[in-house]
Amino acid sequence: MYNLQLRLRNSLNKMAKMNFGGVIEEVMTREEFPLEKAREVLKGETIAVLGYGVQGPGQACNLRDNGFNVIVGQRQGKTFEKAVADGWVPGKTLFSIEEAAEKGTIVCMLLSDAAQMQLWPTIKPHLTTGKTLYFSHGFAITWNDRTGVVPPKDIDVIMVAPKGSGTSLRTMFLEGRGLNSSYAVYQDYSGNALEKVLAFGVGIGSGYLFETTFKREATSDLTGERGSLMGAIQGLLLAQYETLREHGHTPSEAFNETVEELTQSLMPLFAKNGMDWMYANCSTTAQRGALDWMGPFHDAIKPVMEKLYNSVASGHEAQISIDANSKPDYRVGLQKELEALHESEMWRTGEVVRKLRPENN
Repeated sequence: MYNLQLRLRNSLNKMAKMNFGGVIEEVMTREEFPLEKAREVLKGETIAVLGYGVQGPGQACNLRDNGFNVIVGQRQGKTFEKAVADGWVPGKTLFSIEEAAEKGTIVCMLLSDAAQMQLWPTIKPHLTTGKTLYFSHGFAITWNDRTGVVPPKDIDVIMVAPKGSGTSLRTMFLEGRGLNSSYAVYQDYSGNALEKVLAFGVGIGSGYLFETTFKREATSDLTGERGSLMGAIQGLLLAQYETLREHGHTPSEAFNETVEELTQSLMPLFAKNGMDWMYANCSTTAQRGALDWMGPFHDAIKPVMEKLYNSVASGHEAQISIDANSKPDYRVGLQKELEALHESEMWRTGEVVRKLRPENN
């Protein structure tokens, strides 16, 4: 796989070399690969976006607005109606999943991981010689001994993975911004897979593109979701909120000191210029405490992160997801867990706090 990536890189024009914390990496920006070039590379292609749930709407609409030939494949139901509301026309640009897979020359697997496994036997026969199979997550390919998603050898297999939700991808596109995305080539049957994947990354509105592999994307993604992006942050916030409540602080005070100040005041600061800049814009008392306590928190959390990464890398986390999501009632069970989260005191308090924000009054 490394030799394939190296050969592909060498076959393309120079990428930008950037210094990331002392490590030189090659990235592709819109300057090296402008939208006009992306349109030329994908000219004549029919991009079939299968699934209109999480990533589907953002990628399909951005590609359409950027001038690419796009159709959508979606099962009948609420999501199908959402696609109609977004301007996709049944029988013209909106089809069943199987019909879209048949019509598309680039078939985009933007279904959930569970749906990809379930519908793979239906989709695979339409992946005829010379087509391109596109993913935005490395899960199905990385653990294909478990998922059963093994692509034919006579097609290209590529991936662009936006570093954020499909909703954010669309919102930032409309604002003239873009999410950064990783990209990878798994199979290069045509000899043009790298140009295709970079063109696709530009087409969906990526900020800049950085290289990965399907396996690296899948392991880093699952680690991030279970770690700092979702699992760990909920665990950290809840632990602090509970501690404040147990020591007599009101729900409003505990939520403001735990969540509201973080999301509304501090996160925009370090998102803009880094953690040190955020620290520098807080009181000296806050700075001293943060500098003193970041070490103990790191030391407590690092073993948990190592355990998490090993669980992901071994395929254990993938198997948990496959087993859970393969149950016929998995969505019902998932909804119950999400409702329990919503009904917790901390997030019921947050609902009231958000209503009191000046922009909501």
